[in-house]
Amino acid sequence: RKEFVDLYVNYVLNDAIRKPFEDFMQGFLRGCPAATWKMFLPAELQTVLQGHTKFDWHLLEKNVKYVQYKMLDQTIRNFWTVFHKLPEEKKKMFLAFLTGSDRIPGCGLEYFTFMIADPEAANPDEVCLVANTCSHILFLPR
Repeated sequence: RKEFVDLYVNYVLNDAIRKPFEDFMQGFLRGCPAATWKMFLPAELQTVLQGHTKFDWHLLEKNVKYVQYKMLDQTIRNFWTVFHKLPEEKKKMFLAFLTGSDRIPGCGLEYFTFMIADPEAANPDEVCLVANTCSHILFLPR
């Protein structure tokens, strides 16, 4: 019985998936050569691929660029006042709304920037908050 169980477990966990895994690995290594990844420790590689999970929200605020706004405009001050009062989970949800991910890219928060722009709407009260996730632009109506 022990031999049967050992052979069955080996089949399920190794033999049955060998060909699909080899196909996957071949495709993965074509796009991401293994030699490039060997310079990272496992934790570093995880950060590069998945992003940072620790945040300094005040540093994020310092890295923002403003378009048609100034840092001392009342709308911007109100935005940051509300933002800093949010719980951590809501801040991550905002980050996901802005960038498409609730993590900071592997380059680090000190290099991560986004823009807050005025959509210049005729009636700002009728405009919804919009984000361009590709360019990291938040269109914040006045």
